[in-house]
Amino acid sequence: MRHPDCIFGGIVPLEACSLEERRMDRSASGNGGQHVSDATTTGIRLEESDLRSSLAGLAQMIVAGRSLDELLVRVALFASQAIRAADGASVALANNGKSRTVVASASFVQDVDEIQYALEEGPCVSALKEHRPFRSDSLSGDGRWPRFGPRAGRLGVHSALSLPLLTPDREVGALNIYARQKQAFDREAERLGALFAVPAAVSVDNATVLSQAHNYAEQMQAAAASHAIIDQAIGVMIARSGSTDVEALEALRRISQKEGIRMVEAAGRIVAAAQRRARERRRGA
Repeated sequence: MRHPDCIFGGIVPLEACSLEERRMDRSASGNGGQHVSDATTTGIRLEESDLRSSLAGLAQMIVAGRSLDELLVRVALFASQAIRAADGASVALANNGKSRTVVASASFVQDVDEIQYALEEGPCVSALKEHRPFRSDSLSGDGRWPRFGPRAGRLGVHSALSLPLLTPDREVGALNIYARQKQAFDREAERLGALFAVPAAVSVDNATVLSQAHNYAEQMQAAAASHAIIDQAIGVMIARSGSTDVEALEALRRISQKEGIRMVEAAGRIVAAAQRRARERRRGA
């Protein structure tokens, strides 16, 4: 794969491999293709080696300690290594039947994906809808996507391979692979991509679940901290006014509304003011 110009969320160093080299690797000779040449055998072995290398990378990918974007960038990298003719790749996540690109290996990939989502048609949309791979050799003339295809062609993108990322119990997203050349992906590329998509779906699903759990834990910690500050403010107000906890909470709510700030911010100010007064008393004693 050629080196991308940018990445949505990070840098992805991708190996270069020209389409011409790939075609030379897979060229056949003799009696209508009945005999497979050494070049073809070598090409198949190289592609199988690329696939094994990418699968090994997925298996060794350490989820802990990495952000969701970092993990998905690596999935896109391994996908690009598995499909040698690719010029760009993206990972899209599905949510309530809709998809969004989280990482893309090049700016044009992000542009192509956004066109699909806006038009609600294209190989990624179809792959997610029908839960099967979709491949196009010439997007601009592909009748399956009459609005999307010509716009992708005008961006210089002519070949696409979209693979759904599925686990036994849910639709995770899709892996989208693009090339500027026409007829860049053949059935062998689709087969290799489908083999890669199975463990990739598990890796992406694990990364997504871990990210959601991390975000939930942070929200719970923030909620616990907010609750503790509000409790402290209520204690200060009870000590100062002799009110009940219900009355103090209602007074805190009124302060929050009057000053146009969140209740936790109002509570924080009350606690901070009480702490300042306590320090001043200690200094004056």
